[in-house]
Amino acid sequence: MSRLAAAALAAFLLSTPAFAAAPPKADRAAEELAALRAEVQALKDIEDIRLLKHAYFRGIDSADLDLLRSIMHPEVTVHFIGGGYEWKLAGREQYLEAIGNNFNSEVIAQHNGHHPEIRLVSATEAEGTWYLHDNFYNLRERLYTTGTAFYHDRYVKVDGKWLLRSTQYKRHYEIVEKLETLPNVTVDYLAEHGRKVERHCHGDGLCRGGQETPIAAAPAGNPTPAPGPSQ
Repeated sequence: MSRLAAAALAAFLLSTPAFAAAPPKADRAAEELAALRAEVQALKDIEDIRLLKHAYFRGIDSADLDLLRSIMHPEVTVHFIGGGYEWKLAGREQYLEAIGNNFNSEVIAQHNGHHPEIRLVSATEAEGTWYLHDNFYNLRERLYTTGTAFYHDRYVKVDGKWLLRSTQYKRHYEIVEKLETLPNVTVDYLAEHGRKVERHCHGDGLCRGGQETPIAAAPAGNPTPAPGPSQ
């Protein structure tokens, strides 16, 4: 075969779809690197969202309003439905006020989130489902509540940081029991760090519409006893 014929054959082969579609090795390597970077970023985003929700549970049980403020979007929305309460809140300030009111110095709270299912919707949006189990002691009203629920959350990424944009649940089950005697509480973080309140607002979170009746002031010289086993 002459050099001219060989060159013509080579030109023909290179012009066929099989050869034309094959990208150079450098391009393939760049594409693989970009795909790997995207996968690593997705894993990092999911881990950041997990840490956000872990901080959320720590924040509510310790009434750490500064921590909660740092992980909530200013326009966060809340809708929680239990056997005897329904919280519908709009905005970070309402939610923080509800947490401050209800995770107060007269309650003991334990909220754990399990089995996270995090779904990235886009580079700046995500959804999450968490399996909640909680224990809640209202020492003033002598009530113990336990149960489960599935949190359904939405998150948004603002300036490189994930924030809670909305959260909601409807109880999966709930048990509320009247305590004839208070438990022998030997350590109570919220008794020291929780807000001192005149009334509990568990019904709607904020005592709107007079849902909760303020506790009558104790007579002078006879202060209301502090919550605890001695009550």
